[in-house]
Amino acid sequence: MHLNSKRAIVIGATSGIGRELAILLAADGYMVGITGRRLGLLDELKSQNLECFVASAFDVTNTTALPQNLQQLTVALQGLDLLVLSSGTGKINPSLDPGIEKYTNEVNVAGFTAVADWAISYFEKQGHGHFAAITSVAAIRGSRHAPAYNASKAYQVNYLEGLQQRLFQQKKPIYITDVRPGFVDTAMAAGNVFWMAPLDKAGKQILRALKNKRKVVYITKRWRIIGFLLRLIPGFLYKRM
Repeated sequence: MHLNSKRAIVIGATSGIGRELAILLAADGYMVGITGRRLGLLDELKSQNLECFVASAFDVTNTTALPQNLQQLTVALQGLDLLVLSSGTGKINPSLDPGIEKYTNEVNVAGFTAVADWAISYFEKQGHGHFAAITSVAAIRGSRHAPAYNASKAYQVNYLEGLQQRLFQQKKPIYITDVRPGFVDTAMAAGNVFWMAPLDKAGKQILRALKNKRKVVYITKRWRIIGFLLRLIPGFLYKRM
């Protein structure tokens, strides 16, 4: 382990954006704690760079065990400067299957909240740090296709804003970055092709935003236009879409 390295944890590093960010952070000089539910995928990633990755498999929906799991991984890293929460779920749910909605909220609301609270509490005691979460452009409006997904992302965006307000009052060098992707070429995109961003491009833009301590960033940048337009659509028109 490089004793002078920066330390990061990436939750949801088994695939998609989380995996890409873990690789980019390691290349940028971080010791990276990689987490997720699938140990085999974590071990496969770790094998690519044994000196820079520390793996620990756990599930964010187990909110009782989560604080201990994060603490143990932080101890293994010998510190923590950055925590990236890239764990999330969402499925198209036209039948309003209650199982899909329940699991979406367990991951995107309960799990998200447990991770965010642990990270901010840890950084407040330490006096510095950076928490980033992958939310979504979907947070801006509701969706008839995936009600729980859009609603849970709106929860995340508002929760992060509340934490930013809390930290502003403390005047400590603790930062929060709200990363709002549109469609990125991962399994979560579910076949969408509109303004689809390559995973490597998305990862590089997110890493740049983290380095610049951005409060909110749209991935890719042009999705800010979509976010702006979504806010402008009147409710009587939006419900017909």
